[in-house]
Amino acid sequence: MADIHIEDFYQDVARILIHLYNRFPRKGAVFVEDIAGEDDPDEFGLHSSRHMACFGTMLWLSDEGLLRYESVISQDAIDQAVLTGIGFNRLSTLRTDLPVTPEPETSGILAREPAIAINHIRRTMREGTSTELSETVHRLLFEPAPGG
Repeated sequence: MADIHIEDFYQDVARILIHLYNRFPRKGAVFVEDIAGEDDPDEFGLHSSRHMACFGTMLWLSDEGLLRYESVISQDAIDQAVLTGIGFNRLSTLRTDLPVTPEPETSGILAREPAIAINHIRRTMREGTSTELSETVHRLLFEPAPGG
């Protein structure tokens, strides 16, 4: 039986990191609904397990030193969030250990661009399976780059 919550975790990690990378170095709020989709709190106003898992992922990424934030907005968002130097470095690193399909007719820095870690994540989000995304995110977060 597949651990769906772990696949959701990796998908949330990918979306959060892409979101923060796309606006780096500006700080801003990251809303759970923007990452995990709409939530339908129960009759007591409690969020769903899925919502809380995504919120927990945001806090975990901070605990692991990949992002920082100034405050939480209830259990709906983290506010003034930004990648740390460690997070930015991880996502900006050239990963020659992962397969890359370069665009035809590119050279120099443009030829290297597909091999940058964040672009591996983006490409796998767009074209890969959930298992491939889990493997890619895990590898980029927990395995050092070759020579690194």
